[in-house]
Amino acid sequence: MKNKILLAVVLILTIILFIVTKNVKQIYFEPVPVSNKTKKITVNLLNESDGSIKNVNIEDYIIGVVAAEMPASFEPEAIKAQAVAARTYAMYKKETRNLDYDLIIGTKDQAYQTNEELLKKWGVSFFKNYLKVRDAVLATEGEILTYNGQTINAFYFSMSNGYTENVESVFKSDLPYLKSVPSTWDNESIKNYEFTKTISKEDFCKSLEIPCDNIKIENIQKTSSNRVASLTINDKTFLGTKVRSLLGLRSTDFTIECLDNDIKITTKGYGHGVGMSQYGANGMAKENHNYKEILNYFYQNTEISKINV
Repeated sequence: MKNKILLAVVLILTIILFIVTKNVKQIYFEPVPVSNKTKKITVNLLNESDGSIKNVNIEDYIIGVVAAEMPASFEPEAIKAQAVAARTYAMYKKETRNLDYDLIIGTKDQAYQTNEELLKKWGVSFFKNYLKVRDAVLATEGEILTYNGQTINAFYFSMSNGYTENVESVFKSDLPYLKSVPSTWDNESIKNYEFTKTISKEDFCKSLEIPCDNIKIENIQKTSSNRVASLTINDKTFLGTKVRSLLGLRSTDFTIECLDNDIKITTKGYGHGVGMSQYGANGMAKENHNYKEILNYFYQNTEISKINV
């Protein structure tokens, strides 16, 4: 009896090992199953740390971007929307950046992680998460957003303060498809929607290069989405985007409170606020909106088109 049980256990373990080995082989050694048309489309990625440039298939790249940019726990329709937005952003850069590379790996363009990096990040959840992301990417294979027949600049970010931002308030360009819309799915129910950061007055003044005596904040101007457009601190005027950058804030919806020896800064949302809110997209998906409806909401009057080869 014991021998039969032992044999059964060995057989089960052998089957599990076979399945895992097959999955590893498919993910690590076999290309993503894309159409012959999409197979021809590649992007050149610059790794700024060592200056190397790597050429990868567009769909392989989008899997690595989506996995790095959006939580795998999000709804499938939100992940599909992210795939289209990321692919659109990549193709826009490929079409407009006339350099040896198309995209920079990291926050200057889009985050991107290899399968090896994802295995370290996800651990035992690697296969489940990878296949979920891969399926979303393949379900939207070759799809990009266009406006009047042209690939759009598909900005996106983590979460809003309740409204997305007009593009001209951040990037100083007027794009009709990147206008402020309500994103009520971004609210206090999300962890760290409201975030408080405390820094010393000395570090605050050093970062802004202002005198540190009697800190005075005035002339606060707001954008239509209630983010700080500009303000004056000790007679020096700053753009809200500049303050965010200098102080490492999560967003430009911030308030500043002077304490005895410290400065308390409270922000709402996370990111520049332009384009698609990822948490907003997930909220819409939870309300049964499909990825096309999500994209049409955040990128107004755009169309979903196929990449031209």
